[in-house]
Amino acid sequence: MQPDEITAGHVIAARRELAKRHLSDFACLVDIPTVPLSDAAEEDSFSVMRLDSLAAHHKLLCDSLQALEDGKLPNLMVLMPPGSAKSTYTDVVFIPWFMARRQRRHVILASYATEIAEKQGRRARQLINSKAFFNLTDRRLRDDQKAAAQWTLDNGSEFMAGGLLSGLTGNRCALGVIDDPIRGRQAAESETVRKNTWDAYTDDFCSRLVPGAPQVMITTRWHEDDPAGRILPEGWDGESGWFDGRDGRRWFVICLPAEADRADDPLGRKIGETLWPQWFSAAHWAPFKLNRRTWTSLYQQKPKPGEGDIFLPGMIEIVPALPAVSTRWCRGWDFAGTTDGDWTAGPKLGKMADGRFVIADMQRERFLADKRDRMVKNTAVMDGREVQISIPQDPGQAGKTQVLYLTRELAGFSVHSSPETGDKVTRAEPLAAQVNVGNVLMLRAPWNQTLIDELRAFPNGTYDDQVDGLSRAFARLLGHAGANPATSQVPGL
Repeated sequence: MQPDEITAGHVIAARRELAKRHLSDFACLVDIPTVPLSDAAEEDSFSVMRLDSLAAHHKLLCDSLQALEDGKLPNLMVLMPPGSAKSTYTDVVFIPWFMARRQRRHVILASYATEIAEKQGRRARQLINSKAFFNLTDRRLRDDQKAAAQWTLDNGSEFMAGGLLSGLTGNRCALGVIDDPIRGRQAAESETVRKNTWDAYTDDFCSRLVPGAPQVMITTRWHEDDPAGRILPEGWDGESGWFDGRDGRRWFVICLPAEADRADDPLGRKIGETLWPQWFSAAHWAPFKLNRRTWTSLYQQKPKPGEGDIFLPGMIEIVPALPAVSTRWCRGWDFAGTTDGDWTAGPKLGKMADGRFVIADMQRERFLADKRDRMVKNTAVMDGREVQISIPQDPGQAGKTQVLYLTRELAGFSVHSSPETGDKVTRAEPLAAQVNVGNVLMLRAPWNQTLIDELRAFPNGTYDDQVDGLSRAFARLLGHAGANPATSQVPGL
């Protein structure tokens, strides 16, 4: 054997060894399936690409995925805009590499729809069938298990793909990957879909993980209350790094907005610098910036915009004391009956003689029904009899019974009740009109920021209890709620 042949052989062996040890090297030595060659739903052939080097964000992603494989990260959350190839490097490159490194490493990949997860399974399967994959890993598919949604390597590592809401059954896994759990804007705006998605994630997906198994969540943010939003800590504002999730797990988060907006950007970008400039020009991002809601959520990973679609809370004047003006008062309530979900909120709103409005107090707690009703009564005593009370009446006999009970408990106070009519936005718009022209004041207090945050996010935020209570009080002060404010009435009884 000639010296140059020995050198070439050594280079090949070295590159092969690097690819076994490092995901980023592996990604540069395989043909990565990209787009299907036809529009057929079950297309099995994809065009391929091979890169000499990785873009900065792909290198960061691969290094983080490897840290997870090495046991250094217990769970990884990746937030990037559409088109950033986060799914390609996670689903198509990392999963086969992860499965090939050890025996019987079972993996579950879930997405919002079964067909999406299966498509990623087909891409990963094509990569495994390539000559390069076998040369680098000495692994191939088992002949008897090659289906798109479920295939097995010859070392016993099994792959299963499925829709998150379709139910996941089968073996437990050593790695769980969630790729885009929310279908799109319409699904994200549905409280029912968000709840069902979360329940499927916690009850179906997480229950498939063997003890200590890591999970990867790669997603583009659609809504403050999407699965990522339910995991991230309250007050999260685009930070990357370690977090104790509200799901009880420890997470490492990589948040890469389309345009850097923090000094601690994970890629070291300066504020205003864009993601993947070698691929995406400034002109690519420009149309998406025109829709603030789209830009802040899908592209900046912060579904809560700086100013809301309905309210402009920056127009509210914060005052140190209530103005010395004759004022009519109403406390409007929005009820919940849980200790870990929605809140019960009771804002106190006043209409002053000069036509302005003032928010003077906010009662907000998570209580079961008995403590909640006690809070309503105690607040009424604190307010005094000159403050009207407006409470919602849920539909059905149970709602009538609840209103009757509360009205009797509040004997001597001016109590009004009515069913909610119209959607939340329609009910909030009259108050928003006053806020947005600077006609609403707010007494300085610790609860101010929570209310401001909710106003900014409305109607896309996680909570709207304070807005609902304010809308009810505002309507009552303007005489739009129906009953005589001087009397206690229970409609329908």
